[in-house]
Amino acid sequence: YQRRVHGGYSAADFEDVPLTGMRRVVAERLLASKNGAPHFYLTIEAKVAALQRLIKELNASSDPKSPNPFKLTVTDLIVKASALALTKVPAVNSQWLGDKIRVNNRVDISVAVATPVGLLTPILFNADLKGLVELSNGLKELAKKARDGKLKPDEFQGGTFTISSLGPFGIKHFTAIINPPQAAILAVGTAQHPPGVSTDEHDYATFTLSCDHRVIDGAVGAEWLKHFKQYIENPHTMLL
Repeated sequence: YQRRVHGGYSAADFEDVPLTGMRRVVAERLLASKNGAPHFYLTIEAKVAALQRLIKELNASSDPKSPNPFKLTVTDLIVKASALALTKVPAVNSQWLGDKIRVNNRVDISVAVATPVGLLTPILFNADLKGLVELSNGLKELAKKARDGKLKPDEFQGGTFTISSLGPFGIKHFTAIINPPQAAILAVGTAQHPPGVSTDEHDYATFTLSCDHRVIDGAVGAEWLKHFKQYIENPHTMLL
């Protein structure tokens, strides 16, 4: 095949990829959310060095020969911090239902997972009540089922709050589209050094909360981020 420099396009110049049912549904939901929900965005920076140290310490205590070995990740503790912050500010753990706002008593965290058929958001139910090991193992199992196409509908339809992380891809900051009828989604950036610093001791990450202004006011979103940041920068408090 030799690409033409001039002239129109031929069938050899492109490939049309048919939409899967899942990709079509995701596209329709995201379009409806972006066009229908008045998004606003709140961004903070939080130090993550203590979080990284705690993860290393806890993972070092895991016995690979035990019946339940574990390997915690930064995402695990971000999910836990988010869940606990939602218990502090329940208004963020809400849904827009057209003629009413539902404030949820359960904290069911949807976690965005890239799959061959598109973006899925498997749900970790009662995330605030789970210990770190149970939470971590649950997230790994859900992510694997999502990538393998084995999620049941009730494992990815619903949820009360969503987390999307592009940190593993080196993305410093981004904004995410709310997963309706939820009222908020947290976008997680990668850990990075402050300018002029080469050690991990002062690493920080950027977190952006997208909010549906029909449900969440600016001060309420800021209050949630305050609690979330406290958990991230003082991760031992999540173990109490």
